[in-house]
Amino acid sequence: MTQRRRPIRASEIGVYLYCARAWMYQRLGYVSQATERLRDGTAQHQAHARLVRRANLWRILGFGFALLGLALLAAWLALALVQRGG
Repeated sequence: MTQRRRPIRASEIGVYLYCARAWMYQRLGYVSQATERLRDGTAQHQAHARLVRRANLWRILGFGFALLGLALLAAWLALALVQRGG
């Protein structure tokens, strides 16, 4: 009787490309001793992603306020020209 093979997942290919030995240990069921470091790294990446999203929001708001300021300046200049009779 032949043993049934389980399919290789796409995430496993990434692990294999990074380190073939790590992939082999993972396939054999060994648990990484670096799980705490991996968890910390994931948390740091998530925190960084939040900061990037917040920075992008502030950038968009800044551009919006700059455009609003330019529009108000143009309106003020146009009003000033009309009042001068120009």
